[in-house]
Amino acid sequence: MARGAGFGGSHEGSPDNPILITEAAQSLEEQHRARVRKYLIIMSFRFPALIFAAGAYGIWANAWISMAIIGLSIPLPWIAVLIANDRPPRTKDEPSRYDHRESPTSLPTPSHHTIDG
Repeated sequence: MARGAGFGGSHEGSPDNPILITEAAQSLEEQHRARVRKYLIIMSFRFPALIFAAGAYGIWANAWISMAIIGLSIPLPWIAVLIANDRPPRTKDEPSRYDHRESPTSLPTPSHHTIDG
């Protein structure tokens, strides 16, 4: 099926030639659902890690292995919160905060005379 001449290049939409929005940002609800999903996936490893640590101690009777498993599960809530609170990556269209231009309110730099001696 061949595309029409104005398909995707025209700014006017019609039933035969719809406007494609491929670069649209996710809605806030979709972003929130994705962040909650990431948080729950990471936190779902914490409780099984504690069970696995108890099972490892029962199998090998080695406290160091169990403590290592528990030690790896301790930072999981912190990691989950950091990842869940992170915003989506910036797009190329978003302006940067610092644009390397001189501010109109900046003070002029005085010329200093240096005496070598």
